Amino acid sequence: MAKTPRKLLVLSTPVGPLGTGLGGGVELTLFNMAEVLEERGYSLSVLAPEGSALPRLEIQTVPGTLQDTAQSQGRQTPITLPANSVLGAMCEIARQRQSQFDAIINFAYDWLPFYLTPFFEIPVFHFVSMGSLTDAMDEVVVNAVKATPERVTFYTRTQAQTFGLNRPDGLYIPSGLDLSLYDFCATPGSELAWVGRIAPEKGLEDALAAISQTGDSMTVWGVMQCPEYWQEICQRYPQAKVTYGGFLPTEALQRALGQCRGLIMTSKWVEAFGNVAIEALACGVPVVAYRRGGPAEIVRHGKTGWLVEPDSVPGLVAAIAKLPEFNRCDCRHQAEVEFSLAAMGDRLEQWLATANLATANLATAKGE
Repeated sequence: MAKTPRKLLVLSTPVGPLGTGLGGGVELTLFNMAEVLEERGYSLSVLAPEGSALPRLEIQTVPGTLQDTAQSQGRQTPITLPANSVLGAMCEIARQRQSQFDAIINFAYDWLPFYLTPFFEIPVFHFVSMGSLTDAMDEVVVNAVKATPERVTFYTRTQAQTFGLNRPDGLYIPSGLDLSLYDFCATPGSELAWVGRIAPEKGLEDALAAISQTGDSMTVWGVMQCPEYWQEICQRYPQAKVTYGGFLPTEALQRALGQCRGLIMTSKWVEAFGNVAIEALACGVPVVAYRRGGPAEIVRHGKTGWLVEPDSVPGLVAAIAKLPEFNRCDCRHQAEVEFSLAAMGDRLEQWLATANLATANLATAKGE
């Protein structure tokens, strides 16, 4: 039987250093994946932009110019690499070091590592961290699936479907959490929470519109990616009782989030997953989210939260009124059953083993 690769080189997101929040939820996914695989006897080394911090794990930081975020680009945007590209440098280091590893796991949602895959001498696995955003990325992702389908995974079925793909169940890997880091809070305060990058595609203005009607107070936590957007929507909804709490590390965020009586998620785009949703559930916080993207596959409608028709502010208002009906123990229980590190580790190991076996079987069939 083919041996599962155990020495892994991981390519991080090239849009920001790990630990800054600029990479969005993929930062937490990468860290938790590395942690659980290390615990299971795998050896990992991570390549990431200069300034990255990844406690307890081996990391090689790489200087260079960061990539633009894909969500800031139009569908027809051509592929670009800046001068002194950090992504180009990461790929070159991966090429130079590949003999030291059994496989590469790519978290960079960018054209270059997909294009270079057949030129590497070791297998390259792709964890696709976002949904369809540009035509060029759609093409290269779909081509990678056609070439080696078992080596490409997605968070959710909804995410894969944005590329026109329906994958076997074993090729979806929802994220997981170290639940020991998240304290269950049975008796919250009155505050609502909104967590994420502060950028137009996250739809924060809908949450402000809703609390303007309900009179609730809400704290916003996350990277201030677009200050002008924040200022504009605060001016548009002056009656909204909203406070910006900054970007917090996990320990501080879970402590503050757990005290809230509900998390509001209002994305205007298809979230590939929604790590903040499972972080809220881990603290016992029910989630009100648009029925769009990953959160629609996470929230158990009517039990651990409420799914609202996309872009419906009246729907958000009605759902906020339902928050006292939810049992916070049900939220924590869902996190324990579906989104623990152990559950994520099982899914990751199944992915690596299945992909490696498929590769071996193909080689045998070709007589290699």
